[in-house]
Amino acid sequence: MTTEVLWISANEIDQLGISMAEIMDAVETGFAAMGRGEGEMPAKIGIHPRENSFTHAMPCYIGGGIDKAGVKCISGYPTNPAKGHPYITGIMLLTDPETGLPQAVMDAGWITAWRTGAASGVYARHFGTPDTESMSIVGTGVQARVNLLAMQAVFPKLNTVKCYGIREASMDRFISDMQPQLPDATISKHADLQEAVSDTDVLITCTPMVEHPERGILQSWLKESHLAIAVDYDSAIGEDVFADAHFTCDNRNQYAWTQKQGVFFQNGYPLPDDIDADMGEICAGRKQGVREGKRGAVLMGIGSHDVMTAALVYEHASVAGVGTKVEL
Repeated sequence: MTTEVLWISANEIDQLGISMAEIMDAVETGFAAMGRGEGEMPAKIGIHPRENSFTHAMPCYIGGGIDKAGVKCISGYPTNPAKGHPYITGIMLLTDPETGLPQAVMDAGWITAWRTGAASGVYARHFGTPDTESMSIVGTGVQARVNLLAMQAVFPKLNTVKCYGIREASMDRFISDMQPQLPDATISKHADLQEAVSDTDVLITCTPMVEHPERGILQSWLKESHLAIAVDYDSAIGEDVFADAHFTCDNRNQYAWTQKQGVFFQNGYPLPDDIDADMGEICAGRKQGVREGKRGAVLMGIGSHDVMTAALVYEHASVAGVGTKVEL
């Protein structure tokens, strides 16, 4: 008996036209399931063949009424863009939880980009101020783009976007690409980091993750009431930003495990006992979000996002007849 696996490329996923709102709903459903204890998700393990690089394995099973399983193998190499390669690359494998047989293999770069932006959107759903009009984005790569789309989905009054990047050409491309997506908003570039992050309601940092971060963003630069989201671990946001904020992470276990390894979340970053809530608790209704004051989150990316997003892609692709069936 032969087994067929559906192979789905990044271009084919794009053709499916899956919206950010759909992915946010899927990610939130996964968060809630994990918050109810309906799954198995070990902290991501990895290897680091080069400085500031990583290859992570991220398995997850989501039970309850969802019953989805899979594993992602994902790499991040900050030196890749200079070589003409994406920073993030990898493969996502979706498996049948009944038999363990593979169902689909798909591009993990697309999955990672969109589910990460969606996770920020879910956090903003629960912690953002509904009348939010302005935001800052530090880093102007793929994550900046999808995070901006997520904020657009959550904050309909968003009209001001300030961006900062180390390369002017990258900022120019970001504005050129994103301005048509937000025709009623002003998107501006800033060469000075403090200027870029001051006087906005939301801050999102999307820089490469590094082993020895400089953490240039200080609390004194930000509005008294703000939402700060780090999707780049501890690479850009100073520890004082989170010191007296309502602090949230996507998963307590993964944050604590990662910090214990002695590389990330060191030197003043919140300890496990400082976590006010994780997003599983929030989405499961066990804790409530707050919408005023200093609010901060480290959203590392977890396996439930990958499985829920991959399952959504697989469902759409199966209905649309997209992808190539390959025999094992």
